[in-house]
Amino acid sequence: MLVYLPSNVSDRNWFDSKRCCYCYAFRPGSRWCCNNFRWGIVLVAVSFSCVFGTCLVCTILGTNSITVRTIGYSIFAAIFNIGWAATQVSHMAMVNCITANSTSRVALSSCRNAFTMVANLLLFAIAFIVFKIISGSDSVGIEKQYRWIAVLSIIIGSLFVIIFHVGVKEPRLQHHKEPKSWKRISWFYWFNKVLYYQVALVYMLARVITNVSQALLAFYLIDDLHMHESSKAVVPAIIYICSFMASIFLQELKWTGYRLKAFFTVGAILWMFSGATIYLLPSSMWSYIYLISVVIGVGNALIMVTAISMESILVGKDLHGCAFVYGSLSFIEKLSCGIVLYIIEDFHTSAYGCNASHYLGLCHSLTQMSLAFVPGGCALLGIIVTFTMDLDAVPDLDAVTVHSLHEPLLS
Repeated sequence: MLVYLPSNVSDRNWFDSKRCCYCYAFRPGSRWCCNNFRWGIVLVAVSFSCVFGTCLVCTILGTNSITVRTIGYSIFAAIFNIGWAATQVSHMAMVNCITANSTSRVALSSCRNAFTMVANLLLFAIAFIVFKIISGSDSVGIEKQYRWIAVLSIIIGSLFVIIFHVGVKEPRLQHHKEPKSWKRISWFYWFNKVLYYQVALVYMLARVITNVSQALLAFYLIDDLHMHESSKAVVPAIIYICSFMASIFLQELKWTGYRLKAFFTVGAILWMFSGATIYLLPSSMWSYIYLISVVIGVGNALIMVTAISMESILVGKDLHGCAFVYGSLSFIEKLSCGIVLYIIEDFHTSAYGCNASHYLGLCHSLTQMSLAFVPGGCALLGIIVTFTMDLDAVPDLDAVTVHSLHEPLLS
């Protein structure tokens, strides 16, 4: 956590400086968006290799103390988050740049989420092959395994980035009119919007649900359900596959503000059901976790696609300020996830044990309760916030561009 939190703070300090650059990214013929995406990828690749490699700072200073190692890995983790911020924000902002049609924006977000699941599954395949080839019987072997996973991930990721930049041309759409005089959008323009705070809270809650569940799931499977080690790969794979299939379904629909709220509510209810089931599930009924993982996968797709699409509705036609929206909301969710995981870990180390329920005769560890109540509670709060949102009051973008997608993105 000492490495995770400072790296996320660096994301916040840097996205302000990049905001002006991104504002130019959406002018016709501009290459700023892709340029930021490129060098963001370079920072990610370099820092990621250093995090999983030897401690470079320790080698330079000639010491291997805990303090130096923490500082060294924190530096490269911060560099990673700077590069990831440039990559993620520019890629998410491209959705608004490509089309002004609200339905098409949701379709692109669902397609993006679908291929995120494909990337996760590809990572599992890489890990499976590495674990089969390289023995992990000792600490040296385990370290070698994860280094090879990192190296292969960087190589494959860089290859797809090259394909993206060579094969994809930047669009020149009619709704991107060249302004006679460019004017920077102030922060207070967004701070004066109630919808900004509502969307920020919904997106933060959605990310806490997915990130916290992903972080705790492996410990729950092994420590609480006493499943085989392979379950740490099988259960997440089922979640990713179901999320992929749900994302394909979502990009086929015509979207309105009401439908976004409705589908987010459905996804949140699915997570509340999953949380309750996880809390009540005894270790003797461990096989039911496979059915729960299907529900979790669909719920993750629903809340993430709709939450990101709400950001697009917030941005609307104000493309010059979309980098601030995506950057600030990304910082909020990263910081909140770090704080939540830090609190859970702190309670886990200070009060590790099993709390027995006198009524149900069940034994609940802190991991099980956290996996049940944190995502479930965030889902309930997300439903409440969503009901207060008035997405239909936002100017209709379809009035600018009347044509939506004519063919499915994944056909």
